[in-house]
Amino acid sequence: MKSDLEIQESIKPKKINTIANKYGISKKYLKNYGEYIAKVDERIINDLPNKNGKLILVTSINPTPYGEGKTTQAIGLCDALNKIGKKAIVTLREPSMGPVFGKKGGATGGGYAQVMPMDDINLHFTGDIHAITSANNLLCAIIDNHIYQGNELKIKDIIINRCLDINDRELRSIKLKNRDESFCISVATELMAILCLSKSFKDLRTRIDNMIVAFDINGKPITPKDLKATDSILILLKDAINPNIVQTLEHNLAIVHGGPFANIAHGTCSIIGTNLALRISDYVITEAGFGSDLGCEKYFDIVTPISNNNVDLVVINVSTRSINYQGIDNLKAHIEIVKKFSSNILVCINKFKDDNKKEIEEIVNYVSNLGVETVISDVFLKGSKGGLDFARKVIELTSKTNQVNRLYDNNMSIKNKIDIICKKVYNAKEVKYSEEALKNIKRIEKLKLDKLPICISKTPASLSDDSSVRGYPCNYDFHIRDVYLNNGAGFISVISGSVLRLPGLAKDSAYQKMTIDNNKKIGGIS
Repeated sequence: MKSDLEIQESIKPKKINTIANKYGISKKYLKNYGEYIAKVDERIINDLPNKNGKLILVTSINPTPYGEGKTTQAIGLCDALNKIGKKAIVTLREPSMGPVFGKKGGATGGGYAQVMPMDDINLHFTGDIHAITSANNLLCAIIDNHIYQGNELKIKDIIINRCLDINDRELRSIKLKNRDESFCISVATELMAILCLSKSFKDLRTRIDNMIVAFDINGKPITPKDLKATDSILILLKDAINPNIVQTLEHNLAIVHGGPFANIAHGTCSIIGTNLALRISDYVITEAGFGSDLGCEKYFDIVTPISNNNVDLVVINVSTRSINYQGIDNLKAHIEIVKKFSSNILVCINKFKDDNKKEIEEIVNYVSNLGVETVISDVFLKGSKGGLDFARKVIELTSKTNQVNRLYDNNMSIKNKIDIICKKVYNAKEVKYSEEALKNIKRIEKLKLDKLPICISKTPASLSDDSSVRGYPCNYDFHIRDVYLNNGAGFISVISGSVLRLPGLAKDSAYQKMTIDNNKKIGGIS
């Protein structure tokens, strides 16, 4: 079979304005980045009919080294729905260059279910993540300059970190002139979460105003508004707030906007991007990062209360190779997790060329005994033609009313909310807190900012906080290392286990396979 890049190169893209027009997006709202990429002015939503299409959330079991194919299935489903006459859009996150050059690689789908142009999307794209990086680091520089210029606000404790969009482990801990600093990857910043959870430019301003970036000598919070920094940050983000549009291999509209990691933040496409898609299409397919224990839980507990969008169906993506790696009980665990949030569930078996037919049958029978339907998807090898059964099943299931639930009430205490997630989703027996975590919980409670949802940062490789544990772990202790407030984003972050906010490059990272010739033709990105 051809490589992903070879498949893309064999298909001539259409001009993005032509595709946008097909979905009712007028040229006056577009800012073009060449012929095949454009941004849509976020203010278009004010001029669109107040209607919503069906929303399908794609999640999976815990990741494996093989890749489960959530993005591929989301894109393939979009193409298949369009193939049978339904207007559908897929909404995805922007790839971070850290993973692109690192171990994970790109994030534009695979086989005959991709979005394009692959190279541009996986690399600098429209500069959104660079804008986040610059805005975040400008804010850090403003804080340090304020202290240097006399520290009128009497800043004592700085809680925002500098960032970059590259995996660089040496920057996890550095020594500045007057204090220690630690970088995080750009997509793990609060500004990235804020961008993706904002419903408008006005909302973006409010959320940036509400960020807590430091504390003074009396423990009073310091915000960008106090530093007179909000407008300068907004200037850098004025274009980044606008959703990016590209196309699938079959020339259907795809919105690729924002890039929060689900093991650090909430892990989904921007609310603005999804809202735009829902206004102009019959079906919107979006993905939640990693397994249902991370992205899916956060979508229901963090994203939907802000967006007010109802999820009509949750698709759990799985493959025979991922079952062989994680075990069939891991699939059972994720089905049980999703049942806590949604009554409409579909397990999608991502088919590969070398799959064993008997193993597929075993998965189908196993899932059937759990009271959930399955469908086999062959979009990787066949594009939309391999997803027609998938599309028809989605139409059938989304015609039913979906009973949607949240896991907890935000008015509960921070520890109660954490306990519920750890015990009901991760199946832990007890939750253990470090002294630092307990100290920070008390500080948040003292500020009376504890009535926010919880965003747990943990390894995606396991249901537990230990990346080496596969399957369906139970009766173990879940360890909370730190707790901090993302007041602008509107959630409380909880750091567990050994999860890192700045990854490092692996020995066999993807950058080693990348090439570029003298005609600037790129190879090796996938």
